[in-house]
Amino acid sequence: MNVEEEVGKLQEEIKRLGQIQQDGSYKVTFGVLFNDDRCANIFEALVGTLRAAKKRKILTYDGELLLQGVHDNVVINMKPPAANPSNDAEKS
Repeated sequence: MNVEEEVGKLQEEIKRLGQIQQDGSYKVTFGVLFNDDRCANIFEALVGTLRAAKKRKILTYDGELLLQGVHDNVVINMKPPAANPSNDAEKS
């Protein structure tokens, strides 16, 4: 699985496990992701996938390296999907 595919799967799992916010973003804690059996089966390196998504500005969370136990309560925020500007232009 390539990095883009893993980040896409991570987004799906955050939607499944997280709570949607009023602005369309999702919040989930690291502990919830890390301890989920389905996530454990999908991601060989969950922390690496989280870092890749953070680097692409899809997610935000405090810190650089998340560790099980120590960082279980760190909140991961997944930004809402961006509006498609081409669709907006067509409506004008």
